[in-house]
Amino acid sequence: MSAIQNKDEKKIIHLLHLKQAVGKQMHQTLLTFKRNYTGVLNGISSSYSNGCLEGDNRKIKQIERTAYGYSNFRHLLIRIRLEENIIKEKESNNYSLVA
Repeated sequence: MSAIQNKDEKKIIHLLHLKQAVGKQMHQTLLTFKRNYTGVLNGISSSYSNGCLEGDNRKIKQIERTAYGYSNFRHLLIRIRLEENIIKEKESNNYSLVA
């Protein structure tokens, strides 16, 4: 974890080639890192992150799950825009009469 946080590329390369026994979950993680070797090294050396995009994708998927019954795709797009404050809701024109 410290190698990733400190963006120490040499230490990460060393860890990926290490033959020491690790736990099952860590072994699976290291195998995934090895399959995506160049992507992992590019991600470490770059200052860019796709965290904001992934957050937006999660919000849209959540809206899709909760709005399963929308009658058409246009309504789903309107709901996404409302959630992201791209468009504003209309103010209600229902004024109660005070007697």
